[in-house]
Formats: sequence, C-alpha cells, structure tokens
Amino acid sequence: MITESVISNCIDEVNAISKARLMVVDVNGTTIANAGQVRGPGNDSLNAFINGDKDSEECNGQLFIKVRDDDRTAYVLISEDAGEGAVCAYLAASQLKNLIIAYRDRIDTDSFFQNLLLDNMLPVDIYNRAAKLNIEVKQRRCVFVVEPEGKKESGLIDMIRELFSTEGNDHVTAVDEKHVVVIRSMTDEEGADDLSETADMLVDMARSEALSDVRVAYGTITDDIKGVSRSYREARMALDVGKIFYPMRSTMEYDNLGVGRLIYQLPVNLCKLFVREIFGDDIPEEIDEEVLTTVNRFFDNSLNVSETSRQLFIHRNTLIYRIEKLQKATGLDVRVFDDALTLKIALMVVNYLKYVKENE
Repeated sequence: MITESVISNCIDEVNAISKARLMVVDVNGTTIANAGQVRGPGNDSLNAFINGDKDSEECNGQLFIKVRDDDRTAYVLISEDAGEGAVCAYLAASQLKNLIIAYRDRIDTDSFFQNLLLDNMLPVDIYNRAAKLNIEVKQRRCVFVVEPEGKKESGLIDMIRELFSTEGNDHVTAVDEKHVVVIRSMTDEEGADDLSETADMLVDMARSEALSDVRVAYGTITDDIKGVSRSYREARMALDVGKIFYPMRSTMEYDNLGVGRLIYQLPVNLCKLFVREIFGDDIPEEIDEEVLTTVNRFFDNSLNVSETSRQLFIHRNTLIYRIEKLQKATGLDVRVFDDALTLKIALMVVNYLKYVKENE
C-alpha cells in the first residue's frame, strides 16, 4: 500500500491550498491524516458506509468518500465541508486514488524487473508481463550494479532514482540489501563511452550527495528485454572481479576485466595447486608488506627500476635490495619477465582464494 506519509502530505497540501478540512482513515477507522481538526467518525456510521453500496454519503454533517484500490475500499476520506465545499474533498479523493494507482504500477514494474534480473520468469511470461506494464521490449539497455563500500546508505537508492527520474525508460531497483541496480535505456547512437560516463556519474553522485564511496560495475548492451538478466549477471561478475583483483578502481566494465576474468572462472582446487607450486608453504601474507608494495609498483611501471625508485622516493640500490629479498622468499626474480608474470598471476590467484574463503 501507499505510505502514510504520502497520504498525509497530499491532504496537507490540499488543505494549505483550499483550506478544506479533511481526514483520511483506513477501513479499521485508524486515522492516517487529519488536516483542519476534523471530527473522528463513529465506528457504526463508518462501518455502515464502508459496507454500503454508495461511493459517497453525508453523515452527521460530514461527507464520507470511498477511496478504492481496484474493487476494494482502501481508505475513507472525510470532509467537514459538505455541500458546495465538497468539491475539494472529491478532488482530494481523486488525487489519492491516482497516487494509489501510480504506487501499485511502480511496485508491479519493480517486481517485474526484479524477477527478470534473477531469471525467475519464463520467456513467454517476460513478454506478456512487459506488454501489460507498457514496457518496451525491443529497447537497447545496459545494467549497472552499485555497491557501497561499507554499510549500505539507506538513501542511496532514492538519490539514484532521482538522478534517473527524467528518463522514462530507465528503471532503478534492488534485488538484495547491499546493491542498487540501474537498468539504463540506451539510444542507437550511445556506446561504450556513454556507459563509462554513466558509471563515473554514479560514483561522483554517491560521493557528493550520499557522502559514500561506491563501486560501480556494468555489463554489455542488450537489444531485447530478455537479455537484461544476462547484462545483470555480467555486471555482478565484473563487480566481484574488480573487488578481488582491481581494488583501486571505482568502476568496472565487463568487457575489460583482463586476466582477472580468467582467474575468477578457474576451479578453486586448481588455484590452490598453482599457489602451492609457486610459494610452497610461504604464502604471500608472510612476505614483508613493504616488499609487496614495492613489487606492485614495479609491475605498474612495466618493470622499470629507475621509474619505480623515483616514485617510491628510494635509492635504486634499495629497490634492488627489496627485489632480491623477494627473490629469496619466492625463488622468482621480478626483473625477469617470465618470473614477473608468474608472480603477478600468483598474487592475483591468492587474492581470489582469500575472497572465496571469506565468502564461503
């Protein structure tokens, strides 16, 4: 049902504009909103009206109007201004009915997209329900998944909905408590650059409006409503790969996952065998953190000793000492391309195994 705050705001606005004295109660007689100190109805007269056939009726100097949700009475609007002053009451009742319909349509649409994302519908049901909800079937779309870094911000989904409210074909929803999902409609002219801009915009909005750091991932563009679930799975995979292998990135694109894509899809037992082959019993956590930081910067600079030492503000000999220290610990000399490649992949596999263990 529509929230009580929405009903209260609607009645307060009508009262502020017209000075009409209005009250809304539910079918049990509980007051939902009261603008203008309206007298509460007697239970007998209220029940008689609800169970009667009339949609409106005057009783004890008050006007009762039924507000329906489909065929059932959801609320009763009561006005102290019967007669000529009843126009505002009928307008307020009509506005409440429209709000109920709009809320129900949004809930139905939300439920449709949630089941679509989770592959909970047969293809024939997808097309039938989309037609009933007036959702375009042949439309280019791409799915974005937004995950706050830390606890979920309660207002994040509302902010994202407001951000995309001007685009009628976009939809914002959630399939769990942690993630916000944006189903973005695309024009024929939009492509990869536009997807990247949308992801950056979501990150910037979260930082400026919600004061929260988020990670955003997105899948590939689909031309049909049925492909939305595939784009969602791709976005979730990109999100996981980004967290495991590229923690410094705020946005991840499914089409640009690099080596992380391969490692993510390897069997865990195979990964364990590979790590044992490279490190033996000396797992990377036992290597000095300073050395690991150094070698990661060394990788970032394409194995360039001079540039790495400059960025780390250390002497060239100090860098070489750390590299040799790592060589003693692992048997790998990162100045040699093959050894550097082996160590880089091994460290990524270790991060993947840690992620798997934490999420078991």
